[in-house]
Amino acid sequence: MNKEEIFKKVLDSAFKVHTALGPGLLEKAYEECLFYELISCGIFAEKQKAMPINYAGFEIETGYRIDLFVERQIIVEIKSVNALSDVHFAQILTYMKLAESSLGLLVNFNVNHLKQGIRRVVL
Repeated sequence: MNKEEIFKKVLDSAFKVHTALGPGLLEKAYEECLFYELISCGIFAEKQKAMPINYAGFEIETGYRIDLFVERQIIVEIKSVNALSDVHFAQILTYMKLAESSLGLLVNFNVNHLKQGIRRVVL
């Protein structure tokens, strides 16, 4: 599968999770369910993937963790907040740079219609 096909499967899985659970749960619940859906579709995903910073030739463990790293290509950052903010967008951009990923998905599950909570991010 190419990156766009994988991205569509991630979106479809997110919609499936939101339809089943609705808004109002903690991020961790959505993360676990989305991870399960992706694995069930045969898609490789890593959850809470550690993301060190490389600085001046040194790898520094800082505690940054990507919610889901899909097929080692797509960063998925999951939120359950009243509204996405610039800080959330900056966070996924940073993770994308650290992981050298050009495609990300910022998903806020705390909305009535998931379409309102999805933001595709491209570097």
